Amino acid sequence: MYVENVHLTEDGYAVEIIDQTLLPGEKRFLQCRTARECFEAISSLRVRGAPAIGIFAGYALYVLARQIPEEPADGFLPRLRELAAYLDGARPTAVNLHHALRRMVSLAEQNRFLARTELLAILRREAEAIQMEDAAMNRAISEYGLSLLRPGDGILTHCNAGPLATSEYGTALGPLLLGQERGYGFHVFADETRPLLQGARLTAYELLSAGVDVTLICDNMASIVMGQGRVKACLVGCDRIAANGDTANKIGTSGVAILAKHYGIPFYVLGPSTTIDLSTPTGREIVIEERDGREIAEKFFEIPQAPAGVKCFNPAFDVTPAELITAIITEKGIFRYPYQDRFAAVFG
Repeated sequence: MYVENVHLTEDGYAVEIIDQTLLPGEKRFLQCRTARECFEAISSLRVRGAPAIGIFAGYALYVLARQIPEEPADGFLPRLRELAAYLDGARPTAVNLHHALRRMVSLAEQNRFLARTELLAILRREAEAIQMEDAAMNRAISEYGLSLLRPGDGILTHCNAGPLATSEYGTALGPLLLGQERGYGFHVFADETRPLLQGARLTAYELLSAGVDVTLICDNMASIVMGQGRVKACLVGCDRIAANGDTANKIGTSGVAILAKHYGIPFYVLGPSTTIDLSTPTGREIVIEERDGREIAEKFFEIPQAPAGVKCFNPAFDVTPAELITAIITEKGIFRYPYQDRFAAVFG
């Protein structure tokens, strides 16, 4: 189940990923060797999910560092910074991308006087450490999340935050997969997550593969299943958490939070501490990526389902206000509103 969806090739000259744009119909591995290929893999969502993007970025920068010419000798760091800045522009909302690239560049700066082979070896170990740390964080998040649920609960989730988007168990899907291993018998309602259908294509695929009882619903069906009492908790992932607890996640997440508040259902956000951005005071400062409107009108349709020339507004994310979030669950524990002081104390 827990295939490494991001890893280095044996020779270390490429990053290999599962091309998530082809799932669930086809499981194909794709190798990225050039800066353009790495940028395209992120921007086109071949690799997606904030933690997975961070893991990919670490490996990608190592692969690209190997290609920097030996001469001039003082050209390595400037070029590495250029490559990191280029990759950082692939998707603006997920903070893990920036953190991983900054971590790799900072390490190179600290070890700039080492021989090239030694420096590259250090960068490779750091990229591997980013992935191993994420796996450990996911296991802890899954345990904390599971502690809030009861056997037999109905759970609603939006978008995809499982092993494909992270490593091992995932974040929002982690408690569900861990619970499945322990016989909890959850029933999961997976929003299809328009317009890119991450819930339908990826979450349903992962849960079915793990033997979890999952029902796919359209996004606008969340209210009726909540109103019927079939949902006991909502679990979602996150791409960036502001210092005050406002959280950016896949478009439609804030609507789920509003419905959960109305029906008195706990709404939990699960993510590693690497998604908490203390330099962003509130959700108002989070840059929201806007994508091509053709994803709404044409993608996944054999025949376009909107009139030619119609304007489309296609934000990739929205921001859920902190006061709508029952708890934010990280590898450091379960945080409850208000978040700012506790975040500052633990992560500052």
